[in-house]
Amino acid sequence: MTQNTTEKTTEKTPVTLLGLGAMGTALARAWLAAGHPLTVWNRTPARAEALAAEGAKTAATAAEAVAAHRLVVVCLLDDASVEEALAGVDLTGRDLVNLTTGTPEQARTRAAWARARGARYLDGGIMAVPPMVGVPEAGGYVFYSGDRELFERHREALAVPVGTTYVGEDAGFAALHDVALLSAMYGMFAGAAHAFALIRREDIDPVSFAPLLADWLVAMAPSVHQTAEQLRSGDYTKGVVSNLAMQVAGTPTFLATAEGQGVSTELLSPYFALMRRRLAEGDGAEDLTGVVDLLAR
Repeated sequence: MTQNTTEKTTEKTPVTLLGLGAMGTALARAWLAAGHPLTVWNRTPARAEALAAEGAKTAATAAEAVAAHRLVVVCLLDDASVEEALAGVDLTGRDLVNLTTGTPEQARTRAAWARARGARYLDGGIMAVPPMVGVPEAGGYVFYSGDRELFERHREALAVPVGTTYVGEDAGFAALHDVALLSAMYGMFAGAAHAFALIRREDIDPVSFAPLLADWLVAMAPSVHQTAEQLRSGDYTKGVVSNLAMQVAGTPTFLATAEGQGVSTELLSPYFALMRRRLAEGDGAEDLTGVVDLLAR
């Protein structure tokens, strides 16, 4: 009896995985390495051959793969691919975890679609690239939203490839968190591109300049906490060091410097225009937080 109990407690959750692109294959290998029984399906069967040699079972159809296990993870190209792959497939009693990149509205629609077919649904936003999967120290994770009970039931299995962060029962929240963070990333990339463009034609080594830029961005990053507190309280003047009026007054210097360096201002001008609008409508003593309200109208 003791031996059987031990075997039951150490048994790994079986996983079905639909989609074997770069990310899907990385997920599959992480589950296999951790000892999880794995059934895989891919529209192009040849992609499953290497995983079969590593211990995965291959299914000839998506329906066969879904029927194999309760936990079904989908990692396909887009929402339309999910619709196509699972059209006519019996999802009754399945726990469907969708890691396909999509919009919040697509996730909410897909959650209702899954419930109507007798499945529980969890949406995921992957904050990692394939080389980070299965490497805990790389810091990758997945935002999850949707059925909380489903998440708790499979938390351990879902955490095998990368970490897990549950963000709410609204199925659209994982995608929203994903896109919000990536949008901030692209804003940072835009600023870095402008900075490098300013020094591009000068006798300044970009490799020597890069640490200065990186350190500056790191130093500025904590300002998001003050923005968050101001948004929560509604007081945009609390803790302000460089107020809106002062910063707007300084923008002509940035634009003139870019012009003098032969650099386009197309990355900076839209943000500066929002700052000027906020100053015209609001209080010059506040922080830059009011720009958020202009964007969210």
